[in-house]
Amino acid sequence: MLTYSAGLRVCEVVSLKVMDIDSKRMLIHVRQGKGRKDRYSILSKNALDTLRTYAKEYHPSEWLFPGDQIGRHLTERTAQKVFESACNKAGIKKDVSIHSLRHYAFATHLHIKKMPNGLC
Repeated sequence: MLTYSAGLRVCEVVSLKVMDIDSKRMLIHVRQGKGRKDRYSILSKNALDTLRTYAKEYHPSEWLFPGDQIGRHLTERTAQKVFESACNKAGIKKDVSIHSLRHYAFATHLHIKKMPNGLC
C-alpha cells in the first residue's frame, strides 16, 4: 500500500522506521533513498488508517516492518514474495513486480489528480 500510495521503492518501504511516519503533517520521511538522499513523500489517509490498524495488531517498535532477525527490518525479497503471493491470490496473471506499483500506478494516480477540471 505504501509503495503505491506514496510512490516508495521497495528498499525504502522495508527500511521505514516507526518514527518516519508523520501523521500530523501526513508525510513519510524517506531516509537514504536513491542517491543516499533523504526526502519526504505523501501519506494518504487510507494508508495512515491501515498503518494504525497494523500497528495495533503487530506493535512495531523500531522498524515499521521488522524482519525475522531481532533488530533488523524486513528484507526486500520478503516484500517481493508477499507482493507475488497477493497477486496470485487476486488472480493477477500479468507479469508485474512490486516496483510496478511505484513506476506505473503511483505516477498514473498523480497524473490523474493533476488533470484540469477534474477530467480523467
